[in-house]
Amino acid sequence: MALLTAVIVALWCLGVAIWWKVHVPFNLPSNLPKIPIYVSLLGLWSDMGQDEIYDRWLRKPLEQYGAVRFWFAGRWSILVTRPQYLTDLFRNENVYAKAGNQKKIPWSVMALLLGDNIISSHGDNWRLYTSIMKPGMTKRNFDCRPLVNKSRKLVELLLQAQSRTAAGKGVMINPFILRYAISVMGQSFLDIDFQCLEDPENPILDIQTTIKRSIFKPFYMNFPVADKFPALFPSRKRAFTLVRRFESLLCELIQHRPRTSSDEKPIGSNDQVVHMLEQALKEGKITKKQYRDNLKITFIVAHENTQLLLNSMFYQIGINQEVQDKLRDEINATNIANPTAATVNKLPYLTSVIYELLRLYPPISQLTNRVAGSDALLGDTIPVPADTYVGWNAYGVHTSSANWGPRARDFLPERWGSSVEEMQLKFRRDTIRGTFIPFNAHMRKCLGQAFVLLQMKVAVFELVRSMRWKVDPEYKLKLPGAGVLAPVGCKIVFEEIQVRGQVSEMETTVEDVSVYDGGDL
Repeated sequence: MALLTAVIVALWCLGVAIWWKVHVPFNLPSNLPKIPIYVSLLGLWSDMGQDEIYDRWLRKPLEQYGAVRFWFAGRWSILVTRPQYLTDLFRNENVYAKAGNQKKIPWSVMALLLGDNIISSHGDNWRLYTSIMKPGMTKRNFDCRPLVNKSRKLVELLLQAQSRTAAGKGVMINPFILRYAISVMGQSFLDIDFQCLEDPENPILDIQTTIKRSIFKPFYMNFPVADKFPALFPSRKRAFTLVRRFESLLCELIQHRPRTSSDEKPIGSNDQVVHMLEQALKEGKITKKQYRDNLKITFIVAHENTQLLLNSMFYQIGINQEVQDKLRDEINATNIANPTAATVNKLPYLTSVIYELLRLYPPISQLTNRVAGSDALLGDTIPVPADTYVGWNAYGVHTSSANWGPRARDFLPERWGSSVEEMQLKFRRDTIRGTFIPFNAHMRKCLGQAFVLLQMKVAVFELVRSMRWKVDPEYKLKLPGAGVLAPVGCKIVFEEIQVRGQVSEMETTVEDVSVYDGGDL
């Protein structure tokens, strides 16, 4: 009898503890709709994409109220999409401070992976990291040659893969895009060619692929408390080990990377992010941990946005041959063998296609990384208690008819205007208004956005003029259940186009040196 009583009491205590953990805090605004907690957990048993999840459970309350109470990362937070609330959130860094995983869940695998870095830090640390790294991220003389040469190598590999595939069947594109994105990132920010396109067995590629596949599990993302008990969850123990291996390998490769003579260095190679971090470490401005954390975040973020966006590009242009043909006509009309930044930044239709891809497929579609330092009033309307996390959903913002008209969910490059200047003005205006937020906005906007735009333009320039493609007829669009946004498992059927006058590799001559002209800043 005593044993039964003890069991009942233990179960009651467990039930109370679980209820206390998952109940909505009483101080969150009760007038905001509450999204059921199971919506955040759908990835455990459902293959619904986030577009389906958003339409079914989130679109109506968010478009009516502009904000909802939402469960993520082991806590209830406020998720917003109304531009009025977003501009207040992004403008007031001192009220709604950046707080990444190192603050939110410091014991977790994600905190170990990302650390304290330029993106998720706040205050003195953020100002320190920005003073060191910003010049290498926003410089106006990014060398285009790695972008062109790696894009051509990507074309070569995709066509080779197609030749080995049955007629009419598509090639799985994401593995090739990942290899391309890491290669360009390395040459542009870390002063190293990881050779991922040349070597599919590359160890840094292998470990990065494993991380993406094994770490971002819905259960652990929503209940990160499990990371406190790796002995009880063997997969998390392996995840911790994997992250430590990645950090060690990356730092080892960077430390022992080949050093080229001064006449062999690409344009701007003496002012890459890695050089600035190394100098700051040498001068004692940052610790070894801060150095390693910012190396990791540079590696991850500087390739992931492009990887996701290129997947979306192949799919969207693959189902819209009219857009693809119009792009090809504009690109071929340049009659340029080796494109420079000046070349691609003058092309209006190419610019509008990239902007529209960012609108309809924002790579980071949802993020909850702001925390109220004290009681606040978001948009002069919503009371936000101190220590409450606030997030945003870019997909919801970008597909709202209130922001983008009745055809908000259609792919329409023409909505951006007819000239590059008009498009850039709209880009900046909608970013400031909070209706276009693929790169965040205001003080903490993505420092690498200009490079992403340049890289996408150069890649599309080379891909479109070298190949025709269509989506495999058997492929049905599938988006991830949460977080990042891009077609999953997309297969593409490629057909080669002969390009007259194209050199196999962009040579290092005065005429071919390409620099970024700053047009999209």
